Order: sequence, then C-alpha cells, then structure tokens
Amino acid sequence: MIPELGHYALVLALVMALAQATLPMVGAARGVRPWMQLARPAARAQFGFVAFAFLALMYSFAISDFSVAIVTQHSHSEQPLIYKLSGTWGNHEGSLLLWVLILTVFGALVASFGDNLPPRLKARTLSIQAMISVGFLLFMLLTSNPFARLDPAPFQGEELNPLLQDPGLAMHPPMLYLGYVGFSIVFSFAVAALIDGKVDAAWARWVRPWCLLSWTSLTGGIVLGSWWAYNELGWGGWWFWDPVENASFMPWLIGTALLHTALVVEKRDALKSWTILLSILTFGFSLLGTFLVRSGIITSVHAFADDPTRGVFILALLAIAIGAPLSLYAMRAPTLRGGGLFAPLSREGALVMNNLLLATMTATVLLGTLYPLLLELTTGKTISVGGPFYMATFGVLALPLLILMAIGPFLGWKRGDVKGALQRLIAAGICALGAAIIAIWIKADGPILAPLGLFVGVWLLVGTLIEFMERIRLFDGKPGRVWTRIRHTPRATYGMTLAHLGLAIAVIGMTGAGAWKSEEIRLLHPGQSLTLQGYDFKLESVEGVRGENYLADQAHFIVSRDGRFVADLYPERRQYMVQPMPTTEAAIRSGPLADLYAVIGEPDGKGGWLVRVYHEPLVTWIWFGALVMVAGGLTSLSDRRYRVGAPVRAGAAQAVRA
Repeated sequence: MIPELGHYALVLALVMALAQATLPMVGAARGVRPWMQLARPAARAQFGFVAFAFLALMYSFAISDFSVAIVTQHSHSEQPLIYKLSGTWGNHEGSLLLWVLILTVFGALVASFGDNLPPRLKARTLSIQAMISVGFLLFMLLTSNPFARLDPAPFQGEELNPLLQDPGLAMHPPMLYLGYVGFSIVFSFAVAALIDGKVDAAWARWVRPWCLLSWTSLTGGIVLGSWWAYNELGWGGWWFWDPVENASFMPWLIGTALLHTALVVEKRDALKSWTILLSILTFGFSLLGTFLVRSGIITSVHAFADDPTRGVFILALLAIAIGAPLSLYAMRAPTLRGGGLFAPLSREGALVMNNLLLATMTATVLLGTLYPLLLELTTGKTISVGGPFYMATFGVLALPLLILMAIGPFLGWKRGDVKGALQRLIAAGICALGAAIIAIWIKADGPILAPLGLFVGVWLLVGTLIEFMERIRLFDGKPGRVWTRIRHTPRATYGMTLAHLGLAIAVIGMTGAGAWKSEEIRLLHPGQSLTLQGYDFKLESVEGVRGENYLADQAHFIVSRDGRFVADLYPERRQYMVQPMPTTEAAIRSGPLADLYAVIGEPDGKGGWLVRVYHEPLVTWIWFGALVMVAGGLTSLSDRRYRVGAPVRAGAAQAVRA
C-alpha cells in the first residue's frame, strides 16, 4: 500500500508541477496577480508530494519490502541499515527521485523565502523551475517508476552493489545532487530575467546566494566522491578523470566562473549577458552529467543505467531545456548592456580573464570526456583519455588562473595598478620560489608540473593571507582598532579568503600526491616485510573475519621506521555473501605530511599474498583544503546582505507591483 501511495504522490506532484508551470507564467504576462501568487502554494505542494514519495521509497528499503522491484535489485535483509537507506538512491530510479526531490526543495525555498523578489520575477522563476520538474517527473513515471512491483515477491533481495556500501557513498550522492540540481534555480532566475528583459545588481544579489549554496554543495559532493575512491577502490588514487567524475567537475568549473561574474554584475552592473549565459550553461552541464550517467553510453562504477531508450529521453529533455533558453538568449542578449565600464587592467578585467580560463578548462574537460565516445560512435574505434592528456592541457591552463587569483583582489574596480599589486606580493613570490626550489631539490628528475604546482599553490596561499592582512590593516593601529575592523569585515570577504586559501592548500596537496607518490607491489608471506620510503611494512598475519553481510581476509601490517613502531594497519579483502564481488578495504595511516596506505590482494595458494603499499605525500591536504573551501562557501552564504536581500527603489517597487 505504501508504494502505491508513493506512486500516486508522484502523479499529484506532476499535476501540481503542470499548474505551477503554466498559470503563474500566464499571470505574469497578463498582470493577473492571483495567478502569479499561485506559484507559492503550488511549489510547496509539489515539494510535499515528492517528499512523501521519497520517504515511501526509503521506508520500503528500510523494511526490506522485496515486492518493490528496485528494493529487490539493490537491497538485502542482512545489509546494515545505513546501506539499506542509501540503497534508496543507489540505483537509477531512486536517484532520479532524489534528483526531483532536490529540484522541488529549491522551488519551495524560493517560494517560502523569496518575499523580497518582484512578484513577476518570482512567478516566472517558479514556473520555469516547475517546467524542469514536469520533464523529470514524466521521465520517471513513463520510463523509470521507482515503485514498480514484483509478483510474486522474492523472499530475498540481490543486495546493493558492494562498492557502494561505504559511508562516503551514503553521503556523496545527496550532497552532489544539492549542487548539481541547485544550479537549476539559478538557471530559472536567468531565464525569467531574459523573459523580463531586465538584469541588474538586484537580480545578481538575489541569484548569488543560490549560486553559492549550489557551488558549496557541489564542492562537498565532489570531495566526498574523491575521498571514497581513495579509501574504497584500493588503487591509491583520488581522481581518475573518469567520464562521470568529469561530468560533476564541469558544472563546478563553469559554476565557479558564474559565482565570480555574478559579483561583477552586483558590484559594477557589468557582464550581464555573460552572466546569463553562464547560468544557462552551468545547469546545461548538470543535465549533461545526468545524461552520461543514465544513458548507458559509458561503463563506470558511477553509472546508474544501461538502457539507451532512457538516454534518448534525457537527450531530448536536454535539447529542449537548454536549446529554448539559448534561443531566447540569442534574441535578448543584445539588449543586456552593462552599465559599468572598466579598463582591462582592473579587478573586473581580472575576473573576466578568470572566466575565460575557467571556460577554456571546462571545454578541455568536455573534449576529453566526449571525444572517445564520439570516436567510438562514428568509427567503432576505442581510445582512452586519461591523466597525461589532462595534465598537458588542463594543468597548464590552471597555472595562470592560480597566479591571477592572488593578483586580482589587489586590483581596484574600474582601473587597477598592476605594478603596485605585484609589489605588495613580493613576499608571496619569494615564498613561492623557495617552495619550487625545494620541490626540485626533493626530486630533480620529477615532472616539471611539480615545482610549478608548488609555486602557484604557495603563491596563492601567501598572497591570500597578505591581502586579508592588508584588508584589516593588521599592523596599522592599536589592537582594539584591528579587532573592530575584523568584526566589521563582511562575512563574504571571509568566505572569499577561506575559499582561496582552501584551493591553495588543495593544490599543494594535489601536487605532492601526484608528483611524489611511490608504491611497491610484492608477494609476501606472513613474517616477511618490504621497505618503502624508509618505512618497513611487515605482514604479521592474515586472518578470516566476518562482517554483517560479508566475509573478509584481514591482514595485519606492522609499520616501523628505523626500528621504531609507527602504526598497525589492517587492510581487508572482502567477499560479499550475495553478490560474489571481491572488494578491497584499504588501511590508511594519515599524517600531515604523508599517508601510509596498504592493500591486500589475492592469495597465491601457497601461503603468500599479493600486497600493495603506497606512500602518499600531502594527500590529506587535498581533503583539508576542500573542507576549507566548503567552509568559505558557507561563510559567504551567511553574509547579512544575502539574508536581507537586495534593495529596491520605491518607484521601481511600485511599478512592479502594479
């Protein structure tokens, strides 16, 4: 009965979405206020129905209702509860329902907290958001019903994919979708502004917190996925340039550009047309990622579906959802002229260059992701595009971007003094050069990107700190005055500082982990050891252990250095009881300078075990830097001006209400 109620709730949500997509839009065009006001209760009702359906599906997973097809296919009664619940979104149908749930969450949030929005803009924004919901609800009800029944119901389920039975994967999809889908509301604001024909500083002020929330969530989702790959897959890496990884990375890159250009619209009333285009493209890349995951054109541990007919539906949805707004943009863009003029060498100019580099980096990742697919489709040939391609293209583009990030905040609006900015960054340059020299000294025959990566990471880190110290005039005045300036500095400024610091820390970590990582693969018997980077890994024993729904061979390594004990490591090779899929569970001893990473592989049948150990320099800096970036986004989001909203002139407000 509960699944039927959930299915019926989705039908009612579709009815609400259709009403929300049409009547408020017509009301905004004709000036019928009651029709515009209908958007608010419709958005809330749509969210309520979809939330009920999601909870109904989660309940079916929690009680192991194997009469529901996807519960049978992705759950088992002996799974831990956390993986029963995460099985709700660990499949195509359930993850699609989560997608739609978050879509309606953002619509309901704008409906509830958008009282400072002009009524026409609010009505049109919620209508466009509902149009997206209509497309995905139809997709779900027609091709991907999460509540489809099995008759007769099997006694037991087939279990969630063992690779997904990890705490990181339990949290990764919801966080990722908050970012992915969150950009839909920015997209809706942009299309509504195109219809209205008006983009100004107030519009940018309304849009920017939603962009910040989406960007912060997407950052957290990406780093959770990277952390899961590092811990669960046992290959010692944190990023593989997998097509689905790239599918989440591309909206992050273009969304970062959008976040910065929206600031220019807010501060200087410039770059309006470009900001609208970025708003459309960012959500377009989110839809592209959805297509890649669900179309069946790629094979990946991240992919949910292999049914091409579903891919055709999403491709059509992508064409309509992005093609129509781009056509509208082509007609209206010439009228969106910015009012703020600026010199090329200015803060606005630096942000424009920032945008161009980010857009080019996005195009590079897009090329590397789609070219192998297009080549196979047209010629039947298969190639792989991996790390070397991206390091030779994406990595090179990242270097000037990071250099510019430290210089930009020192430049003034309208016209900047580049020479003065560089003089204030002399200390940053000295520190960065010293770091590059150290990198060459550590490994003279290493890749050239290692010293360059360390140079730009330290350059950005020290430059950001210098800019913040100058902003609060740390060494100018009495401590009481400094404290007053610290208290009155806007939270958005703290957020920018934290985000830039976090990126700098992550870049240093990526450089260390990529350039100086070392590994050793050996066949060991209990009692034997191997040495890596001065650490002795002794295989003490291998014993069988039992988990809730798996059996495992658990190794015990004693790690020492110069005869001194360092750590006990217990990697596992698991065999799940239902799905005969062996998985690895790495044992990691994390430290501020390096991780010690051990994995146990297959036995040789003679008492020996294949083991892999890694020395991972600075890899924890990646996670810490990403967390600092997330903290920066949340700090900016808490800025008072985003809670109060944009001011509206009295005359303009009366005209809008008319």
